[in-house]
Amino acid sequence: MNFILSDGVTRDRLLPFTFTRPVADIRIGILTIREKWEFLLKTNTSSFTQDYLSQKYPLKTEAENILIDGSIIPDVHLVDEIKKLKEGESLKCGDLTIASFLSAKKIEKRVLAGKTVEYKGALFQVANLWDIYAKNHQAIHQDFEMLTNGRKSQPLSSTNFINGDPSLIFLEEGAKSEFAIFNTHDGPVYLGKDSEVMEGAKIRGPFALCEHSLVKMDAKIYTGTTIGPHSKVGGEVSNSVIFGYSNKAHDGFLGNSVLGEWCNLGADTNVSNLKNTYDMVKLWSYSTGRFENTGQQFCGLMMGDHSKSGINTMFNTGTVVGVSANVFGEGYLRNFVPSFSWGGKSGMSRFKLDKAFEVASVVFKRRNKVFDDVEKNIFTYLYEMTFPKAEN
Repeated sequence: MNFILSDGVTRDRLLPFTFTRPVADIRIGILTIREKWEFLLKTNTSSFTQDYLSQKYPLKTEAENILIDGSIIPDVHLVDEIKKLKEGESLKCGDLTIASFLSAKKIEKRVLAGKTVEYKGALFQVANLWDIYAKNHQAIHQDFEMLTNGRKSQPLSSTNFINGDPSLIFLEEGAKSEFAIFNTHDGPVYLGKDSEVMEGAKIRGPFALCEHSLVKMDAKIYTGTTIGPHSKVGGEVSNSVIFGYSNKAHDGFLGNSVLGEWCNLGADTNVSNLKNTYDMVKLWSYSTGRFENTGQQFCGLMMGDHSKSGINTMFNTGTVVGVSANVFGEGYLRNFVPSFSWGGKSGMSRFKLDKAFEVASVVFKRRNKVFDDVEKNIFTYLYEMTFPKAEN
């Protein structure tokens, strides 16, 4: 059977992160949503996504396909129910279509299956920006159990101090930690392949440090935090998700926030995650073009891929930053920074596209990657969408 992960109806609500990836490639817990599906399905998947992303994330169809909503986080029971579908059937939960068994022609014409099978189980979905951090505790627990079941951890050095159950700390091959403090009372700690926790770091689970990532000396990491692969983190971090290839390497606070890939927060960048009035936080919504109530009292920064902040930058409660923005300067920034913006409180100018290419190319090269024409085409599309009358 051929499995395809679709962006579904939640895609616009998950911008700016879905500007540069399908919904299924959002990281929550230890793995991305796609990685969770592929682990349980025991096969690769492809994407039914936006046309401008299809060169990087191509669609693969066969005679028989199951199209799955990529915002839904799978479990064993849900996967079993999807595998029972017959041609022309859709698995639904209320008004939400979870999966459909479709021919290639029906997928191309965007025709949904006709017969409905009702799903009786509980559904775990990333439907809004804030779900990524708010549901990260649950996702880490679920991924930890899935990835470590029946496996033995690499040994943890005796120089570390453990407050709680040592069996809830799992080290993949090459992971290391010395003279750090781990608290597992609220959840597990996962250290990915070749990751490192430096001396003096204090970490409370549930926590995930993905492969080749680093927690720096004296860092303070609170529950519900994920640091994606190839990232460096220092200072104070609480209930936040970093997708990967991003750095918050210095002191400063990041709380109830999400950073995409290829981001960098300058030294002493601080994020407010609670209003002085204790009101519920509003976030900029790309789908409605206005600020919408999140229902969350704690909500910090949502920063799209390739965006960066200068030293001593201050982000207001509930700030959304688009793709490839460069923000800096004194005072609090506005709560919405469009993609390809350059500046700060005193004003924003347009970050020229060729300069954005140049910076991204240098950043990619540092990680032995190439910012190729596929990446440039995505940037170009987003730039022209942001500035439709610009001379690029």
